Amino acid sequence: MLRRLYDYVLALSAHRRAPAWLAVVSFAESSVFPIPPDAMLIPMCLARPDRAWRYAAICTIASVLGGIAGYAIGYFLFEALAEPVLRAYGHADALLRFEGWYAQWGALVILIKGLTPIPYKIVTIASGAAKFDFLVFMAASIVTRGARFFLLAWLLQRFGPPIRDFIERRLTLVTTGAALGIVAGFVALRWL
Repeated sequence: MLRRLYDYVLALSAHRRAPAWLAVVSFAESSVFPIPPDAMLIPMCLARPDRAWRYAAICTIASVLGGIAGYAIGYFLFEALAEPVLRAYGHADALLRFEGWYAQWGALVILIKGLTPIPYKIVTIASGAAKFDFLVFMAASIVTRGARFFLLAWLLQRFGPPIRDFIERRLTLVTTGAALGIVAGFVALRWL
């Protein structure tokens, strides 16, 4: 079923209203939808490299707005909606872990989690449930989601189709490395 859904989302990238669908998928993925917008962003940027920045902006804005929806689910509807969603994704204990991480690291948690393979919806819902500072959440979400989508758009625009295989197989490794670099920088600042 997930593969058919992925294929359907991929097919939307060729739709005449693909930018609108890209916004819908980006929004929904930030709170409940299982397919990331990359499935549409990659073929759209390859088909129209001149619009790559526009597509990255659409993803960023819609993803952050969807993040607000995820935050609201966690904040207002944790027991009714968020807890079942977290259980469905196998992250029922995520809130306790996130609360501990937030207490120790604050916004750095959102910055790192937004770049790593951990689903962003887990970050948004857990942030709301933990009642993390909303303005800090928004700022960190804009930075991390923007960095992710604009990096992807830049790679596709700069290197074209040959980079697609690298992105699909190794982008998680690259973004995880970037997240580790951010952590190392903050740890170094803390100890200096």
